[in-house]
Amino acid sequence: MENKRVAIIGAGISGLLACKYTLEKGFIPVVFEATKEIGGVWTQTIESTRLQSPKRTFEFTDFPWPSSVRGRYPHNTDVLKYIEAYAQHFELLPYIQLNTKVIGIDYVGVSDEEMDSWDFWSGNGKPFGSKGKWHILVQHAEDFTTQDYEVEFLILCVGRYSGLPNIPEFPLGEGPDVFSGTVIHSMEYSAMDNESARELIKGKKIAVIGSQKSAIDIAAECAAANGPGNPCTLVQRTIAWALPSGCFWWGINLGFLYGSRFSELLVHKPGQNIIYSALATLLSPLRWSFSKFVESYLRWNLPLKKYNMVPKQSFLQDMSSCKAFLLPENFYGKVEEGSIILKQTQCFSFYKQGLIIDGEVHELIKADLVIFATGYKGQEKLKNMFASKSFQNYIMGSPKSIVPLYRHIIHPRIPQLAIIGYSGGITNLHTSEMRCQWLAHFLDQTFKLPSIKEMEKEIQMWEIYMKKYAGKEYKRACIAALHIWYNDQLCKDIGCNNRRKKSFYDEWFQPYVQSDYVRLSPTN
Repeated sequence: MENKRVAIIGAGISGLLACKYTLEKGFIPVVFEATKEIGGVWTQTIESTRLQSPKRTFEFTDFPWPSSVRGRYPHNTDVLKYIEAYAQHFELLPYIQLNTKVIGIDYVGVSDEEMDSWDFWSGNGKPFGSKGKWHILVQHAEDFTTQDYEVEFLILCVGRYSGLPNIPEFPLGEGPDVFSGTVIHSMEYSAMDNESARELIKGKKIAVIGSQKSAIDIAAECAAANGPGNPCTLVQRTIAWALPSGCFWWGINLGFLYGSRFSELLVHKPGQNIIYSALATLLSPLRWSFSKFVESYLRWNLPLKKYNMVPKQSFLQDMSSCKAFLLPENFYGKVEEGSIILKQTQCFSFYKQGLIIDGEVHELIKADLVIFATGYKGQEKLKNMFASKSFQNYIMGSPKSIVPLYRHIIHPRIPQLAIIGYSGGITNLHTSEMRCQWLAHFLDQTFKLPSIKEMEKEIQMWEIYMKKYAGKEYKRACIAALHIWYNDQLCKDIGCNNRRKKSFYDEWFQPYVQSDYVRLSPTN
């Protein structure tokens, strides 16, 4: 194994975990990071960003938070320091090349025809079964020189939420070109240092476009800077269920409703047997009740009806598509005082002084600055990395499918490559660590993969599940509502016990967290 070279692209949380776990198996990884520091998206956040999940659910299995970090939702500066401390503690920094941008990856040594004839991934279902190798072309930022690397295995940890912004298209004469103000994407705003960001928004009339966490956070930050005198208008097409801080709702822990093994009995699962299927059907009224219970609490706790902010979809649907998020502190207080104005629309366009809502000239929003918090083209960014047209097509799948990955890690038709971070969960740190543990065991040949047809069948089952429970948002590949079931599959592959709790009650009714999955191995 010591002669097998492993490359990792990206030094965010997933990249650091991949580096750490491959090192433990005796490999010598090389990590390429395009920016000047480690930490991924946590190096480019707006000033007010905090964790949107309690820190006990956002923790490395073998590296606890320092006692100096208090509070349930640490600030982004504390999160970044924690990630950096993890890299230092496990001595990962010598394996990371900063300011090194990957500008192309190409799989060589095996023809498309030969790969098409394979029944098993890489020819035999093993990590290094093929004679092919990955060529990685990188560019060093200091002197713009390029260098070519050859490795036997490649791990992509580039993330879905960076790199290629998603900006809506407009008919001629209705887009940003007719606007006299400034238009940016949230990616640009997040990349600014705090002082520059404050200067950009100070004293301006701002419109933020978007419905997810980044849009809400940016609107709250603009409102805090300018107050009712220059209110920030938040323009949303769909409304998601947003959560106040706290874990007990009507006296019940939210983890019991959506983080326990019992809660997953209520959902039809990919690959389930007839008993689980029958239970999910019989318990469907309880599944509905759980969702309505949460929705009733949110309606009671927040002035959703007053501001026309009641989502049309169920809370379960948002959980199943990883759309539910934590509200910034005092968000509706800022709405009450007039610092944030909420607008819901299916279409808008630009005019010289701002935005036109729903094509109605009497619905004008005057603005100096418009910020698109409309997400990223993560699938397209991933596709663009590959030189092979065949691999590009495999990644994109069909217009109606997600990135098709077995165990949400391996593409059945792309050999000697793993992708970490393209399917969300309860927290991305937890899902990434589980996947990196699984991947390290696979690289160490603890197990082999099933046939390509079997892998594609499993991918199809997960897609059916997502379409059923996430609705139109199923393309946001998400395991949040089934993370225990998913982790069970990883544990069974490795050969370890998937029942990780010490008692019957804890096993079925207590939430599963990172500490339940420390150092997975066939003997535990």
